[in-house]
Amino acid sequence: MNLNQLEILHLLQETGYNLTKAAEKMNIVQSAVSRQLLMLEDEIGAPLFERHGKRLLGPTPLGTRILEEVLSVNQARRNIRALADDFLDNRNGFLHIATTHTQAKYFLPGPISKFREKYPGIKIYIEQSSPGKLIDLLHQHKADISICTEHMLEDEKLVIKPCYQWHHIIVVPKGHPLTNGTITLQRIGTFPILTYSKGFTGRSNIEKAFEKEGIELDITLAAADSDVIKTYVRLGFGVGIIAGPSYEPDIDSDLVALDLTHLIPASTTKFAYLKQSYLPSYSLYFINQLTGRYNQFDTSSIIPLALRA
Repeated sequence: MNLNQLEILHLLQETGYNLTKAAEKMNIVQSAVSRQLLMLEDEIGAPLFERHGKRLLGPTPLGTRILEEVLSVNQARRNIRALADDFLDNRNGFLHIATTHTQAKYFLPGPISKFREKYPGIKIYIEQSSPGKLIDLLHQHKADISICTEHMLEDEKLVIKPCYQWHHIIVVPKGHPLTNGTITLQRIGTFPILTYSKGFTGRSNIEKAFEKEGIELDITLAAADSDVIKTYVRLGFGVGIIAGPSYEPDIDSDLVALDLTHLIPASTTKFAYLKQSYLPSYSLYFINQLTGRYNQFDTSSIIPLALRA
């Protein structure tokens, strides 16, 4: 048994047990992959995969258990490389961040700017995806850290920590009826609502708040990011419920932002990473920025409820 054979097992699992794709990833011919696999099965004394002709259908029960161990071996290999680079003070590594559009645009510039000052040689890759896929990117080792608000559920393989709390706001054109008088969910519910798609940026908290008051949400447009919602508010489609940090006073001066702190529960953005992964010192530094003073936003342009009664 050798590391190349274990790598073949890992790549077969990653490619859906496709011999051709596994061979391409290893830059060798398919026959070499098949030969190494047969040699390993001969050594073990039992088949690891169910077959139909030359095609692999999936792992046998023994193969399933061995593949679980292979994941641990590959994790150890990654950790050894990361540990060695860190010990040698490697300042030319990579930081892969998986997050949503909202976090990438409105939250991460502060932490990343500070990170860049200390580690100018580290290349940063930001993978934008839907919240439901961000955790998968961690498990697939395509991201070092994932950051989002929704879908951060307990997972025994992950370390999950709070990043910052924020509240939703309403954005409306100047002169809109909601800019006068006391804001209530009942009043908001009389207008068409533009907000996030399900699973994005605290949408679940919006739904819970209206449901608790027995108000049916009339969502006429749902989008994954705040910029799209603000665009259609400007076009008169309705009132927008967005994340407070996504209101930009200089850019959005034609819109009025109204605070919903006392009407919709706070949302918590969290970050996660694999528990078994060795994090280089630069990754730990970046994590410190996620929970530091760079999560503070300027809310001076948001009109509190009490000032509009």
